[in-house]
Amino acid sequence: MNKKVIDLLNAARSRELLAISQYMIEHYELEDKGFGKLGDEIKATAIVEMKHAEVLGERILFLGGTPTTKPDGEAKKGLSIEEMLDINVKLEEEAIKMYNDSAKACADAGDMISKQLFESLLKDEEDHLDDFDTKKGLVKSMGDTYLVTLLD
Repeated sequence: MNKKVIDLLNAARSRELLAISQYMIEHYELEDKGFGKLGDEIKATAIVEMKHAEVLGERILFLGGTPTTKPDGEAKKGLSIEEMLDINVKLEEEAIKMYNDSAKACADAGDMISKQLFESLLKDEEDHLDDFDTKKGLVKSMGDTYLVTLLD
């Protein structure tokens, strides 16, 4: 059992749990405000993050550790759409940095399977970042004209 690798996997799992909580709160709030299209897109992202948390937990168990159930922070509520997208961009940027650093650390520890796991998660996180960043740019450049397209 490599404690350092397990700690990296648990830190990543904790970040995924925070992202899941944040994205699901946003989904509920957006649905409630009539922005169902955007809410559904963010919910789909949360489901991908749930799959990430699952595979991280499975790897932790395989290595003899205990998967954390604690998110790395608390989801923020009552935000504007622009604030939601700002937070989501930040979460994805932090995940990308964490997964790049963790992949290198796993390679240094000789755990190539965990390294590959982190690398496989990176593609999804980069896609999420691109999606949130694009939406953020559209909100800034088009304002209400874009927001109307996100209504039910």
